[in-house]
Amino acid sequence: MAVKIRLTRLGDKKAPFYRVVVADSRSPRDGKFIEILGTYDPLKNPAEIKIDADKASKWLKNGALPTETAKSLLKKAGVIEEKK
Repeated sequence: MAVKIRLTRLGDKKAPFYRVVVADSRSPRDGKFIEILGTYDPLKNPAEIKIDADKASKWLKNGALPTETAKSLLKKAGVIEEKK
């Protein structure tokens, strides 16, 4: 079972709001998930990112692979250190 850290979309039409979740890679985007790690609100200025760093680092250590978008949000939240 491949586990991914990815976003699920919530909110109204043209007003997106996202949850950062851990889910099986085979489940649909807004489908079943294992755990909620945080939220991302792109409409606020600046964009609001709230992620539980302890939960996220636990899942990363256990082998969960973040998507590109989730990886950039984890970097901005300070969970993943940027490589130079």
